[in-house]
Amino acid sequence: MELLTNAPLPRAVPDKYVFPPEKRPGNNLQLLDPSIALPVVDLRGGRDLTDADRRRVVRDIIDAGKEFGFFQVVNHGVEDGAVRAFRDAAAEFFALRPEEKLPYYSDDQSRPFRVASSTTYDKSETRYWRDYLKLQCFPVDKFVHQWPPKPDQFRDCLGEYIVQVQHLAATLLELIAEGLGLDAGFFRGELSGGDTQMNVNYYPPCPDPSLTLGLLPHCDRHLLTVLSQGDVSGLQAKYGGGWIAVQPIPGAFVINFGHQMEIATNGLLRSVEHRAVTNAAKARMSVATLIMPATECLIAPAPELVGEEDNNPAKYRAFRFSEFIEAYDAAAASRDSVLDYFKI
Repeated sequence: MELLTNAPLPRAVPDKYVFPPEKRPGNNLQLLDPSIALPVVDLRGGRDLTDADRRRVVRDIIDAGKEFGFFQVVNHGVEDGAVRAFRDAAAEFFALRPEEKLPYYSDDQSRPFRVASSTTYDKSETRYWRDYLKLQCFPVDKFVHQWPPKPDQFRDCLGEYIVQVQHLAATLLELIAEGLGLDAGFFRGELSGGDTQMNVNYYPPCPDPSLTLGLLPHCDRHLLTVLSQGDVSGLQAKYGGGWIAVQPIPGAFVINFGHQMEIATNGLLRSVEHRAVTNAAKARMSVATLIMPATECLIAPAPELVGEEDNNPAKYRAFRFSEFIEAYDAAAASRDSVLDYFKI
């Protein structure tokens, strides 16, 4: 079982983690001026918004989606205690003895709970500086028995956390639909009704962050991601001709749109490439909740957002989400390759 968290950290980056010069951070696209930052949307407690606040929130979300494909959200209604408790439990899982993690180690993507390292999407021999938990987490009663019994609080903390994050995601999807002039329930049902997945990514301190990456540049294959970034920087989003460092904001979630959001909105809201860089001084852990369509959900641009008279024809053909998953895997998560396959 090859996990970074199973051994003492090396003094130098091992050769298998060292990327060719052209793929190293800073050598392909430059980090942009730190004054360029993701928009911050204040939900002021979630659903209990005045009409004026709601209009402002809706406008801010849509504007962020058009320009960045990302935003940060504060005052979102997810309790700080629930976030801290699950993050602590997940960190304790990574700190378990190797033999306690061994039963869960697998590169088989069909397993509902597994721990692994690097990524399955990049077919090169170079490894990414990352361990991760990949699990299915909602509905809770469907998956709770598959979660590990150690650490003792893991199941309870995950259950409380995911219920609140799922509620936040539903609120955001309703606001997005409203901002696009769609029915409030447009994203309900099969479009967001697949089993919710979660990636808990752990990036140990790295001896030389200039040589490696935590995670490859990619766009998410699903509908919406709700990310707890923690207090250590490492996430970068592509913007214009470079990368934006997504600076942690206490208590905030980072929200980004997946490929299915871009397709369903006929390209109006963007799915944007992002990556993870490493840190020499501190470990970083991120918790990404992935709102998924049902496997056989039929996906196509919303009819309300397509109009030949407005010179806005459908940009993508209709398909089943299962077909998209196959294409995404075959394209090794490449944004352009997978979207070109579905373009009209």
